Amino acid sequence: MTISRIELAPGFTVSAQGFGGMALTDVYGGSPSDEALATLNHAVDIGVTLIDTADVYGAGSNEELISRLLRHRRGEVELATKFGIIGSPAQGYSGVRGDAAYVREAAEASLGRLDTEVIDLYYMHRRDTSVPIEETVGAMADLVTAGKVRHLGLSEVTADELQAACAVHPIAAVQSEWSIWSRDVEALVVPAAAQLGVGFIPYSPLGRGFLTGTVQATSLGEGDFRHRVPRFGAEAMAANAAVVEAIQGVAADVGATAAQVALAWLAAQGKRFGLPVVPIPGTRKQQRIDENAGATSVVLTQAHLDVLDGAAAQVVGDRSADRGWVSQGREA
Repeated sequence: MTISRIELAPGFTVSAQGFGGMALTDVYGGSPSDEALATLNHAVDIGVTLIDTADVYGAGSNEELISRLLRHRRGEVELATKFGIIGSPAQGYSGVRGDAAYVREAAEASLGRLDTEVIDLYYMHRRDTSVPIEETVGAMADLVTAGKVRHLGLSEVTADELQAACAVHPIAAVQSEWSIWSRDVEALVVPAAAQLGVGFIPYSPLGRGFLTGTVQATSLGEGDFRHRVPRFGAEAMAANAAVVEAIQGVAADVGATAAQVALAWLAAQGKRFGLPVVPIPGTRKQQRIDENAGATSVVLTQAHLDVLDGAAAQVVGDRSADRGWVSQGREA
């Protein structure tokens, strides 16, 4: 299997599909470290080279896991990590920091855990509204000057925040939730990114697993992060089953799986809005990596897209327990 490559930003080319490392922590149940490392190696084996992590995933243990991959395959990987969130996805967040001193501190800590000299794509994970974004991005730009970071990214920013950041330093990518059932970014953030020449990295492109049709309310473990997401409430999930049914109908028509249709839909949206889109699905299973990669050859017709648009308009429940935590709330 061959995965094509895409220019995310001038001079920065990555695989057309990346890998979201958060799935290998305890947020969704975790995976033994040797199995997780095997999963990462398999992703790189088939051409998935953009590997995404964050200092907050597993309180740094996810970066340490990925360092084991980098020891032998650093030259095959475009490495992305993030800073800014205090706390953990599994236990809850206690705050956000974006002051210049913390940016420097967090970068040094991540470089140490990853055991690498440079981070290819360094993200501000969440916006610290108590600090001017110019200060945060300015400190990130200093890391580029120092040779510790190659490209800058922002996660869950508004269109205005993206514009302000780009005035300080070129931004290679915005990473925000974007999928068939999470489309609020299409109103302002995606068009702004297209206008500014910024790539887009959709996280949770499979709706945290829901869009694959394999997630039920009764199947979520006690410590599963999704219990705190409104659209994963039992009633909301029952209503949102219509979205999955629409995806499965299209999948049957094109001879693909539901996951492949959801990922192919994002590729179509990238063409629609005129910007590079590189989703980062995460999984603990090697066979799912192969399945997801197969999406790059799935073509959806306008009729298929119309069906999916109609289903997406009926989604019930917010994508975050706190709208202010994501761009959706601050745009409103």
